[in-house]
Amino acid sequence: MTYFKWFVCCLLLTACFAKIETTEKIDAVSFVASRHPIDSSHTKALQPLNANYAALMPFGFIKDLAHPDIIYNTDRQWFGETEAGVKQYAETLRKANIKIMVKPQIWVWRGEFTGNIKMTTEADWQLLEAAYTKFILEYAHVAKDIHAEVFCIGTELENFVVERPEYWEQLIAKIKTIYHGKLTYAANWDEYRRTPFWDDLDYIGVDAYFPVSQMKTPTVADCRAGWQKHKTLLKSISEDKNKPILFTEFGYRSMDFAGNEHWQSDHNIKTLNLEGQANATEALFEEFWTEPWFAGGFVWKWHQDHHERGGDVDNQFTPQNKPAQEVIARFYGK
Repeated sequence: MTYFKWFVCCLLLTACFAKIETTEKIDAVSFVASRHPIDSSHTKALQPLNANYAALMPFGFIKDLAHPDIIYNTDRQWFGETEAGVKQYAETLRKANIKIMVKPQIWVWRGEFTGNIKMTTEADWQLLEAAYTKFILEYAHVAKDIHAEVFCIGTELENFVVERPEYWEQLIAKIKTIYHGKLTYAANWDEYRRTPFWDDLDYIGVDAYFPVSQMKTPTVADCRAGWQKHKTLLKSISEDKNKPILFTEFGYRSMDFAGNEHWQSDHNIKTLNLEGQANATEALFEEFWTEPWFAGGFVWKWHQDHHERGGDVDNQFTPQNKPAQEVIARFYGK
């Protein structure tokens, strides 16, 4: 090898290693919409958490699982769920050096699972497609206007995706004519392997509510063991598609059996287990945050009124004012 060739190889290797070392993990929160605008007092709590991203989540509402109309951006919604709210939240978060993912979501009345949305006639499918296109393209314009780093094209819509794949290909093409940042889709933990359009997006987005432990108070070791089969599949699809995995949502309820079916949001469940939530959270970070094929994630969920949320009597998902918050801050700080 000539000196010149050796010198060029060294330069290329240096560039590759520099790229790997400077790749920034997305250390993020899912920032819950509220009734009111936010200010610096609401973003101050994100500084000790070491978060660098926030997902902003405007909502559209559907009457039932077979209803094709989407109602959104109305004066009956909370401010943070609207276009004006997304813009105001983004402006305020930017001042705290927080980057933005815009993640429009559908809510079915009575909280029914969005993955089960399914029309019964071709006419209704076309009505739903027209409504969803209008909804998502409007927020693609918002994402463009606020210079959002990431735009999520949908959240946990498996039946809609499986039944109408051609529609989604066309929708992604339309989005790309408006918004030119990074794109993802938030597939449910048991959906992502069947999502057909990862090749057209930048991140393989997964809402990471994988069952990892059946223990009443899951330990870090047990959760790490429970992650192995899921982690192998995630790495495999990342390598197959040559796309990084992004946890578009992750988190655990602070209740007994937090590592098993922790998507349950029944407020009537009375158990409280802060240790289990913290242990499961730590295991997730230990398994994923050093992996080069893993982009990061958005913890579910973070409320703007930090000092009034979470704490040692709350058994819901938020890590605020709980031991899990300390775990997140430690890993985000790395």
